[in-house]
Amino acid sequence: MDSKKVIRSSQHGFTKGKSYFNSLIAFYDETITWMDDGRTVDIVYLDLSKAFNTVSHNILIGKLRKCGLDEWTVRWIEKHLNHRS
Repeated sequence: MDSKKVIRSSQHGFTKGKSYFNSLIAFYDETITWMDDGRTVDIVYLDLSKAFNTVSHNILIGKLRKCGLDEWTVRWIEKHLNHRS
């Protein structure tokens, strides 16, 4: 995933060496900086916890392959998606 640049450096969850806590600190720091600069800040919270229950797993797997993800990883993800169903 790293070598294919599928995940941005700003991704924190499920990323080695980063956590939700790092994400909160980065978010807070950037938000406070914008506010200190007098910029308007709008924040939208989304709950994506059910997202993988509504997306077509076949379409998702196809897109992962198109991104160039290695076949072993695609099959692992596919196995775990099918296990959740």
